[in-house]
Amino acid sequence: MLAIVDTNVPVVANGRKTNATLVCQKACIRALKAFLEGNRILVLDSGEEVLREYGLNLRISGKPGVGDMFLRWAHNNQANNNRCIKLELTPLNDSRGYEEFPADPELSQFDRNDRKFVALAIACRVNPPILHATDRGWWIFEGALQNNGIVVEHICPEEKPSRL
Repeated sequence: MLAIVDTNVPVVANGRKTNATLVCQKACIRALKAFLEGNRILVLDSGEEVLREYGLNLRISGKPGVGDMFLRWAHNNQANNNRCIKLELTPLNDSRGYEEFPADPELSQFDRNDRKFVALAIACRVNPPILHATDRGWWIFEGALQNNGIVVEHICPEEKPSRL
């Protein structure tokens, strides 16, 4: 099964730079292990924007956390079609950021850094879920994302903000 992974999932799995609960951290570790064990296929972009973002927040050495291990795995398997698929995104110099990102006014305030994940989901055309852990933006815009055919998988539903 294909899936897209927001950077906050491996960051929470590492247990660094986050206020996530231990329950959430363990859920993120389980989600990433599905990729490492060959039970899920990671969707990446051919321009390597996702890998660059992972690299800014994780260690390519693969240690010490599972999130770091996930980055190393993604880097080593990015050309392995049994583990990862790479899709072309079309960057734009406008407010959408990518041609593939919906031209929906309800998404005009959606985080610019997370738009690549939405663009990947649309470019994929098989509707892979976007996995996230603690980013409140995915909760705030969930209805608008659903209206555009985007599936968001909340790995840590207990982390849903009480007020959106």
